[in-house]
Amino acid sequence: MTDPREISAPVENLSVQDDDVGVEEEDLGIPTLEEPFIQKYLDGRDSLIAQEKRQRSDHAFRENMTPMAAEAASTVSAIRFQEQQTLWTHDFEDEVAKKEGVEVFPGMMFNLAKGRMEQSKLWQIIRKMPKGALLHCHLEAMGDLDWLIEEAFNEEGICIAADVPLANEDSLRDAPFIFRHVKAENIANAQPIWTSAYQANDSISIGVAAKDFPNGGKEGFVQWLKSRVTITRQESIDQHLGPNAVWRKFTSCFGILASIQHYEPIFRKFIRNILQGLLEDGVRWVDIRSVFVVPFTRAGEEKPDEDYSHMLQALQEEIDNFKKSEEGQKFWGARLIWTTIRSFDSKTIAHDMLECIAMKQEFPELIAGYDLVGQEDLGRCLAELTPELFWFKKQCAQAGVDIPFFFHAGETLGDGDEVDENLFDAVLLGTRRIGHGFSAYKHPLLIDMIKDKKILIESCPISNEVLRLTGSIASHPLPALLARGVPCALCNDDPAVLGQGMTGMSHDFWQALQGWENLGLGGLASLAENSVRWAAFDDVPAKEWSQQIKDGRFGKSIRAERMREWHQEWEKFCQWVVLEYGAETDRDFLD
Repeated sequence: MTDPREISAPVENLSVQDDDVGVEEEDLGIPTLEEPFIQKYLDGRDSLIAQEKRQRSDHAFRENMTPMAAEAASTVSAIRFQEQQTLWTHDFEDEVAKKEGVEVFPGMMFNLAKGRMEQSKLWQIIRKMPKGALLHCHLEAMGDLDWLIEEAFNEEGICIAADVPLANEDSLRDAPFIFRHVKAENIANAQPIWTSAYQANDSISIGVAAKDFPNGGKEGFVQWLKSRVTITRQESIDQHLGPNAVWRKFTSCFGILASIQHYEPIFRKFIRNILQGLLEDGVRWVDIRSVFVVPFTRAGEEKPDEDYSHMLQALQEEIDNFKKSEEGQKFWGARLIWTTIRSFDSKTIAHDMLECIAMKQEFPELIAGYDLVGQEDLGRCLAELTPELFWFKKQCAQAGVDIPFFFHAGETLGDGDEVDENLFDAVLLGTRRIGHGFSAYKHPLLIDMIKDKKILIESCPISNEVLRLTGSIASHPLPALLARGVPCALCNDDPAVLGQGMTGMSHDFWQALQGWENLGLGGLASLAENSVRWAAFDDVPAKEWSQQIKDGRFGKSIRAERMREWHQEWEKFCQWVVLEYGAETDRDFLD
């Protein structure tokens, strides 16, 4: 074997003239890419990469794409590459980016990229893509936020109240407050909430409060309110502050939003707004989670209901009404995953579980499952809650209902701590899907179990970024799960709070497509197909569910019909992509 030092010495003494570079390079004996032994190496390399890609969870979908779908995928790849070389380069930075000192690049932070993202061809394509089902989102953090605030102004009797005056910078930023409905005759002439003279819990008409807002009247009030119920752009990029800090802000948003949403006239229109937004974005079904903490108030009333029966009745009616409407004819429907806050004490959790069972008995078609929510790092882990969960299953059996688990798990940066180990308990307790599963890639044995049991990961990339589990889409672990063959679907989690500005999933789909080289349109479609395959369309016993998902044979079931509908919509979409963009796409970019 030649010693490398014997080669390096002469090279150091070479003096190469500009006009004889080619001669000197030939004299060095460097082989070309066409040499047989180099080709043999490259062929082996390509074979190894191809072998690994055959293990991906989206491999079968890609292999079975029609020629039209393959052409659409090729077109989208070319557009993606073009935009990486143009829209997402330093040369194409806009004045805002330059002013803020932001350097543009593909896969940059979501809230820095959002405006530019929505101007791209790729965005236009993603907006039209059939996305199947949304499997992981929270009711209180859905809908059009600007629309919701305007509805609060338009609805007679909506008032704002707080425990302390919102009279200084600290209280405006941090002090809790709520909205409530108050009959006109009961609205007192209270002192402005923005002054120290305000008395705790006095109800101030939202119109009056906005007019008196000291920093810009109604316009300033709206901007302040939005800053209190969303993770602001600056908060989303302050990754150095860590998850706990942003979670404090995040959890504070839900009670405020729910206090507006849970007044019946607004609630009914709010549900309609959500369903309209989803369908416009290509989403045909939603499994929606909700916590039942903020009480529900009926139309014209001040005193809240003692339970949530009327709220669920209104929810079911609005879902049915939308499906019957002309605009909602293509919408498949929605179901509810009942959720309890994991940090509650055992007695409170048990009472909430009993309420869930009672509501399942009253609304069997609406309640799809059960989950525990809230920040995993600071909440009670599933291992600690095992007694309550087994007790819940016993109560379900005695009540004659079946309520499967759809657990949040692995939404953490931990590795081997009790929070990270929620993943093990979720699998052992029979969860049908895992919410987030961010840390799952660290557990090879568990990944094999998840694959064997056909448990789907509900992945929420933008949520994970904004809540500081990852700095950007480029470092998100979902590609590692896809490469290992784990079934996954994309979800938007809390779009109204996280800054998406819309109800649908296009931002998460766009981020995944632009951020990950191995995905492509075919891989993205596989994630959408998974969402239909794993959606909770109806009640299916555990054994039957497992068998159906493993075999992929749904017979004449509603799941089979919706799989067929999605595939038909997918083929129409691919045809549109090719007709709309195929001729104008410069494939030379990919050569």
